[in-house]
Amino acid sequence: MPNKNISLYSEVKQLIEEAKTFVVQNVNTILVFTNYHIGKIIVEDEQRGKERAKYAEKTLKNLSKRLTKDFGRGYSEDNLNRMRNFYLLFNSRISATPLRKSQEPIKKYATVLRKFTAVKSRRQNALLMWQTAFAEFQFHFPLSWSHYLFLMRISNEDERNFYEIESAQNKWSIRELQRQFNTSLYERIALSKDKKAVRALSKKGLTITKPIDMLKDPYVLEFLDLREESVYTESELETAIINRLENFLLELGKGYLFQSRQQRLTLNSKNYHIDLVFYNRLLRCFVIIDLKIGELTHEDIGQMQMYVNYYDREVKNKNENKTVGIILCKQANTAIIEYTLPKNNKHIFAREYKLYLPSKKQLQKLLQYSGETLITK
Repeated sequence: MPNKNISLYSEVKQLIEEAKTFVVQNVNTILVFTNYHIGKIIVEDEQRGKERAKYAEKTLKNLSKRLTKDFGRGYSEDNLNRMRNFYLLFNSRISATPLRKSQEPIKKYATVLRKFTAVKSRRQNALLMWQTAFAEFQFHFPLSWSHYLFLMRISNEDERNFYEIESAQNKWSIRELQRQFNTSLYERIALSKDKKAVRALSKKGLTITKPIDMLKDPYVLEFLDLREESVYTESELETAIINRLENFLLELGKGYLFQSRQQRLTLNSKNYHIDLVFYNRLLRCFVIIDLKIGELTHEDIGQMQMYVNYYDREVKNKNENKTVGIILCKQANTAIIEYTLPKNNKHIFAREYKLYLPSKKQLQKLLQYSGETLITK
């Protein structure tokens, strides 16, 4: 008998501990799940009513009062309207292809549940169905409610989908999502791509298969706290980047690892110094970055070509891809770049950097000028 009690206790204890772990790990999804279905109930009830304005004025207000009384803050009319809008905006998602392809979490969760549903009853089957539906919901909505509140403010669907995918893939905090949006990441990446690649951004996010995929135009370095009109040297710019290396890596994008600064090369007893050296694990190649605060010259491009050649011949392994060189400059001279580099160049690039947040309208005009038809509001 004691053994049976111990066994029963252990089983119940295990269930409680796993349930607590599940709640802690999935608290954000539970909130999104709940708010989505509250929005769904409101919309379905509204559709049975006669007039939208009348419904919003009376029914939603009464619902808010009762929910606030029973459950406290969080159910104001404004919040209920946000839940309603969330459902209206994303309800087609459930029948669409999920953002995440893997079904492993669903299988794993179903396995855990089977331990506690050996005796089949209507209630247990209903629980299993609900839990499986919840696990599947996570694939469609991988972010927190705060993320979705921010995303709902983006009116352009393609842009909104892009930021959702990138937030999920890169595990952006809400603060980082806000920064990437405020620095117009979508438009800056689009400026470096053709129309087909721009359209793919809203379905797959940023995929990196070749060097040009990693580029932005321009790079935004507002986190360095350097004023655009102030006088600073290339050395000071480099030091500021090193002091904010984590921010700089986020701005560079996916797959970057920092290797060194002021990397010395010695050729015929003469020393040269590369400003910054990174490695991109997605492309499996070294990425050399040179910083220029003055006007870009053909000598700058020639020097970068020398650095790239040296790394390709002396540093990289046989199983690694060709080195990429990026010259970050205040103002890129397209004519000099075009005629200094060969036509088939795919590994050396010049890109401008900005020390302030760019205007979305300015970037949209550049996109329209470049022949793209990307419209954001």
